[in-house]
Amino acid sequence: MQNKPVIHIQNLWAGYGKDPILENIQLDIYPQDFVGLIGPNGGGKTTLIKVILGLLAPARGTVEIMGLPVEQGRRFVGYVPQFVEFDRAFPISVYEVVRMGLLNKRRLLNPFKPEDHQKIMDALEQVNLAGLAQQPIGELSGGQRQRAYIARALVSQPEILLLDEPTASVDSHTSTTVFELLRELNRRVTILLISHDISAISSYVKTIGCLNRRLAYHAQKQITADMLQSTYQCPVDLIAHGLPHRVLPSHNQEELIHD
Repeated sequence: MQNKPVIHIQNLWAGYGKDPILENIQLDIYPQDFVGLIGPNGGGKTTLIKVILGLLAPARGTVEIMGLPVEQGRRFVGYVPQFVEFDRAFPISVYEVVRMGLLNKRRLLNPFKPEDHQKIMDALEQVNLAGLAQQPIGELSGGQRQRAYIARALVSQPEILLLDEPTASVDSHTSTTVFELLRELNRRVTILLISHDISAISSYVKTIGCLNRRLAYHAQKQITADMLQSTYQCPVDLIAHGLPHRVLPSHNQEELIHD
């Protein structure tokens, strides 16, 4: 692993108006990391992604991507949002959806080039959708659409992939398929995702952090009882994920919760 982080966040405070949503965030993400962030609604997970994408300016602190300010470094980032609203009857193909990922890389009205076509097909190959390139996006299953949106993020050939609740709108089987895809992509791309699904992400990510205004992250896959207590502000005794419930017994401070 290289010593230089691809995302470097130091003393970050951010929010909307006078109220901070993020407080004193410290985070370094390194090449080929696969980081999962969990936390309650309103805890700042999406706000953190907005700051990394340059959509929200920090109140204080610094954020660097690939050693550059966000305004320059975000070109190395691909982003998959939580929800993508669209009219299923609108006549747009999977190929055209993925091609949208190249729009920020080109000047207005410039025609697409043959190499752009190859990038689109390569991205579709990576998510196993090349055979559905001309299929209307509205005819795809939920899991297939999510893979198409991942391909849209990949077509610009990013160094880093950010995902906001990538399995929020799919069933448990499709969720597993998406996470398996992300694990394969992680061989080439650094990944940061946020999710409410503790049991699912703990099976696939390399490290886990807990975010509720403040971030508890130690570059490990282990979650201590104290981390969960401070993040969710209540004891966490039960985790359910469409599977038989797993009851987590009481833990001492030194004991760790593993998947």
